[in-house]
Amino acid sequence: MKIFIAGARTITSLDDNVRKKLMSICYNKHSVYIGDCYGVDAAVQNFFVQLKYNDVTVFASNGKARNNIGDWKIENIHVDSSVKGFDFYKQKDIAMANSADCGFMIWDGNSRGTLNNIINLILQHKKVVVYETTFHRMLLIENMTQLEFLIKHCSPLTQKMYLNLLPKEN
Repeated sequence: MKIFIAGARTITSLDDNVRKKLMSICYNKHSVYIGDCYGVDAAVQNFFVQLKYNDVTVFASNGKARNNIGDWKIENIHVDSSVKGFDFYKQKDIAMANSADCGFMIWDGNSRGTLNNIINLILQHKKVVVYETTFHRMLLIENMTQLEFLIKHCSPLTQKMYLNLLPKEN
């Protein structure tokens, strides 16, 4: 199984619940797709380096990884030079969601990128385990109804962000 792991840039350390989930991924010999950002990406990369786990692929926009701590294979995601900011890095996240079978998102309840990843996976009918760092709980999200229930319990700012991230209907 190919698992897309991501999370907030503000999260720089992994608690025991996350470590246990990552150990399970290793034990079950799943393939890991991870980005090259700071925060969760770097912390998870460090964790896998410590375990000497090698079934990791780092996705990087235009092949330039900001972090590839384990010197793993890099999946080059071409992004046009006119694309900037959130939309620039979003392209590699979309590629990971497209390539993965499921996701594990480590979310602070505020990260726009992490929420966007959850939405992208759910819209592709892929399961996502969401670890909410503020409540120290794991949730299995399998559909939009479950995601909307989670969002109802978030801050008004996160609720608004969620609505803005949803694909616009034509």
